[in-house]
Amino acid sequence: MEYHHVSAKNGVADENQNAEKLSHIEKAYTTILSELGEDVKREGLLRTPLRAAKAMQFLTKGYKETIQDILNDAIFDENHEEMVIVKDIDLFSLCEHHLVPFFGKAHIAYLPNKKVVGLSKLARIVEIYSRRLQVQERLTKQIASAIAEALEPAGVAVVIEAVHMCMVMRGVQKMNASTVTSVMLGSFNDNAETRKEFLALTMQK
Repeated sequence: MEYHHVSAKNGVADENQNAEKLSHIEKAYTTILSELGEDVKREGLLRTPLRAAKAMQFLTKGYKETIQDILNDAIFDENHEEMVIVKDIDLFSLCEHHLVPFFGKAHIAYLPNKKVVGLSKLARIVEIYSRRLQVQERLTKQIASAIAEALEPAGVAVVIEAVHMCMVMRGVQKMNASTVTSVMLGSFNDNAETRKEFLALTMQK
């Protein structure tokens, strides 16, 4: 009983803290809109700061999630050593330099070392790290490192293809530019044939 009582108190405290943070973010958006010259009291903008604050919390919810939380009991002993690939995983993130979106696809492969993971969990790992302020290079590495640490496989490969709105909507304004990043660990880094097989299977259209 005591355990549940403490947990309930902690839950209420967390809710109060989240509400306070939301209020601070809402006020910040009100200030931004006002400084941009907008009338924050006009009908169309009355609830915009609150909606924007909630949206920002959702778009950065990965800060509150951990790999341990999502993997839970989803790692299984399995005598399988061939390549496992999940490709075309949709991802959406925010560039930490301009707070505008970048989005695209992630392709993941690993070589099991007597352990496999539920396939949906690979997509969840992408979600955790993409729902943070990011640069694509770091995002790619974080995904690969998380899988390597959790599964201890013979190798991990991650490729991300993304379009950055900071290059489309502003700056150089290049509509057709995309960015590709990759991280190869273990056998994917050491063995050219393994790497070639992964790239052939994931990058073909």
